[in-house]
Amino acid sequence: MGAALYGGWPLWFAGQPPMGDAGAEVPAIADMADNAAASEPDAVVERPALDHVVTARRGDTLIDILTRAGVHRREAHEVASALRPVYDPRKLGAGDMVTLTFTDGTDPKAAGELVILRLDAAYDREAGVRRGADGSFAAFAVDKAIDFRLARTSGTIRSSLYADGVAAGVPAKVMAAMIRLFSYDVDFQRDLQPGDRFDILFERHFAADETPVRDGEIVYAALTLGGNPIGLYRYDGPGGDLDYYTRSGDSVRKTLLRTPIDGARLSSGFGMRAHPILGFSVMHKGVDFAAPAGTPIYAAGDGVVEVAGSQGTYGNIVRIRHANGVATAYGHMNSFARGLQRGLAVKQGQVIGTVGTTGRSTGPHLHYEVLKAGHQVNPLSVQMQAGRKLMGRERDRFRAQCHDLDRLLQDLPARINVALGR
Repeated sequence: MGAALYGGWPLWFAGQPPMGDAGAEVPAIADMADNAAASEPDAVVERPALDHVVTARRGDTLIDILTRAGVHRREAHEVASALRPVYDPRKLGAGDMVTLTFTDGTDPKAAGELVILRLDAAYDREAGVRRGADGSFAAFAVDKAIDFRLARTSGTIRSSLYADGVAAGVPAKVMAAMIRLFSYDVDFQRDLQPGDRFDILFERHFAADETPVRDGEIVYAALTLGGNPIGLYRYDGPGGDLDYYTRSGDSVRKTLLRTPIDGARLSSGFGMRAHPILGFSVMHKGVDFAAPAGTPIYAAGDGVVEVAGSQGTYGNIVRIRHANGVATAYGHMNSFARGLQRGLAVKQGQVIGTVGTTGRSTGPHLHYEVLKAGHQVNPLSVQMQAGRKLMGRERDRFRAQCHDLDRLLQDLPARINVALGR
């Protein structure tokens, strides 16, 4: 198959060498990158060298790692200071790996000088310091060769969209992002049935050894519910705004999320019910989503926090004021997000706290309410105001992009990686 285009990006099947329009090889991504960092010096270690790989422990500082490897404390401080222009040593965390190169191929604690330190500053960038001829240390940073690809996975839903997607090989974070995209319109408790299907195309970044190092954005996602397909396309606007739209150019986003929590089970609906603690029928003025304690809870829409604290039977509760007299409330929370307080402006999808069982509760769950003009309404039946609609030239540009992607999907089987070049 020849090269296809999606959004101005040429695409090739994995394993097929990317070629330019005239058949010439396309330069590697690393060669094309605009690297502002200093390139690695060409100094040569004259004596035999030994690489000593150290894994940071919990609470370790770079000074701790260096001194434990036999570097004098004074010199360890010099190394840390020299490294700061390209990497902040305070970012070093448990499990991070540091490669130390010493002169002499013997035990580093009994050997000569430390000549090179290397560590990963980011998934696509290595940073370090090297000893110069005068004994001082100088920092360097180099970009790693990263292969950008598109990965496609399709599957049948048997238990849940999340579990079946992850089992099919979709990374958990990507699957959670797909669920959030569809949560504006899909009631995952009532609309999704065994036998329905999913299809997802997303970005993946690979190191030179074929190890996946980062998962990028979703490019296309589709659900087929009861034989009816719903497809969502990513669109990168001229101003750099990234969003998702239906084939007709309608934004997937609504003023409120239908479910402000991922993968939760609807355990109690809106209306009269036998109260599980009180033992008699009362009006249930929201819906309950059963989920493990600590599950993140998201702001259902843009707004301002009106309440963030403990409130009687609700336990720990957050209430957010939105536009047009609408508010949402989140009860029985275990904890609040750091910095969350009354008067704080929050964005749709922002984590505001975690699931708990505070207040009058029989187990961990989220009690979720939608209020209009101060009165609770059924969150599952409220009509969500539509988001942005693409118009004019922007809609034409989006439709051309969709056409390119549709052609790619026709020729692209599931569970395949596609090499991506610029």
